[in-house]
Amino acid sequence: MRSRSSRRDRRAGPVTESERRPDLDTSDIYLRYASLVTRDQDIETLIVAAHALTRVAALETANETPAAQWRTLTILRDHGALRIGELARLSRVTQPGMTRLVGQMADQGLVEKTTDAADSRATVVEVTGPGLEALQTWMRQLTAALAPHFDDLEPEEWDALRTTASVLMRKLDRSRTAASATAEEVAR
Repeated sequence: MRSRSSRRDRRAGPVTESERRPDLDTSDIYLRYASLVTRDQDIETLIVAAHALTRVAALETANETPAAQWRTLTILRDHGALRIGELARLSRVTQPGMTRLVGQMADQGLVEKTTDAADSRATVVEVTGPGLEALQTWMRQLTAALAPHFDDLEPEEWDALRTTASVLMRKLDRSRTAASATAEEVAR
């Protein structure tokens, strides 16, 4: 079986005008590809930078609290009360690990555990007022630790950061909404 390219390859000479596809411009293809690669690299850079910023701030605050605790409080703040299994899934830890963490956090008064009214075998976890206060305090500490690293930004750079943060929050809100809808469908 012969392909088109093998027939073309045997013929000598440049591609004729009748062989060109008017809808296919190689410079457009390159630009689209380069744009996609650049966008992928931009997303990767953003992720790496966000993780690095969090690590720098955590080190500079010298806070010994595990990151999993702050992540768990943030998830509960954003999603409301959740079963331990769903909380573990959203936090990307094992269910036994989340059970241990939630037990420690409940002992500190950061979360409250109750039995699920629909299934007495399941535990529902909810953030408490003191848990939200601790999270807000941690966020202020992170912000204060990172602020000196941004002192030299120009107004245009602040505008770019503000725009980026706004876009990210909008995208995360859409993802959360879609994830919640999927979780509700699975639960039915």
